[in-house]
Amino acid sequence: MAERTMSDEHKAAIAAGRIEAAAVRDYLEALETHRPRPGRKQTAESLTAKRAAVDAQIADAKPIKRLLLMQERRDIEAAIEALQVEPDMASVETGFIEHASSYGQRKRVQYATWREFGVTPEMLARAGITRGQ
Repeated sequence: MAERTMSDEHKAAIAAGRIEAAAVRDYLEALETHRPRPGRKQTAESLTAKRAAVDAQIADAKPIKRLLLMQERRDIEAAIEALQVEPDMASVETGFIEHASSYGQRKRVQYATWREFGVTPEMLARAGITRGQ
């Protein structure tokens, strides 16, 4: 059986696809992480107070309730940590603007789908994505 090898063009296309996908993924993840949520905004202070209330309940709780409270405490700690991590939106926006149009064309992502995900019309325009795409 003959050994098959990829051409340099094919390898370059695969590498470009990975770069495009990473840029689009990073922007969409940052967008989703910082999308406004319904309800009262959580702050580090409110979450810290909530964790203290959970800690106070753990000592006297029965085993099942204690287990659930311990998980709630872990969830609160993760939420506090997430508040402290801010993505560099300028950087991910730059990557999105540079790569989203070619990625969207290659994957056949329509303008309406980008909008449904939550990408603003301004960001799509900056990326060169039009309603006809």
